[in-house]
Amino acid sequence: MSGYARNSKLAAYQSISAHASVAGADPHRLVLMLMDGALERLALARSCLEQRPRGYLGRKAQLLSQCMRIVGELRGTLNTAQGGELASNLSDLYEYMLRRLLRANVDNNVACIAEVQSLLGDIRSAWIAIGPEVRASQGRPASGTR
Repeated sequence: MSGYARNSKLAAYQSISAHASVAGADPHRLVLMLMDGALERLALARSCLEQRPRGYLGRKAQLLSQCMRIVGELRGTLNTAQGGELASNLSDLYEYMLRRLLRANVDNNVACIAEVQSLLGDIRSAWIAIGPEVRASQGRPASGTR
């Protein structure tokens, strides 16, 4: 079997696995999946800048663009009417992250990427911590948290 065929089959499996995960996830888990996707792309973009493999600038730009779309989606899921000041502050923080990602892309700035990784990692940790409370309020078992 050629490398291309093997990679193609692996990509198909990963796509099916991802779709199955999304289909069975509750809203809390979906947000966590978005955060994980953004953090994964940030790590890859940072690696592109630090290691400079062939075609790294294009790959870095693609990864940061994907990350910006994810952060924009996270921002768009906020319910500022119900979430009040907390949701408003998170919206502002996501907006700040978007500006830093843009700066990272334009200037090839690893420090900007690291800053967003740290901020998003902190939000992710808090999101995980409230998981059991959210699931309890939705009448779901807390055992599904990671």
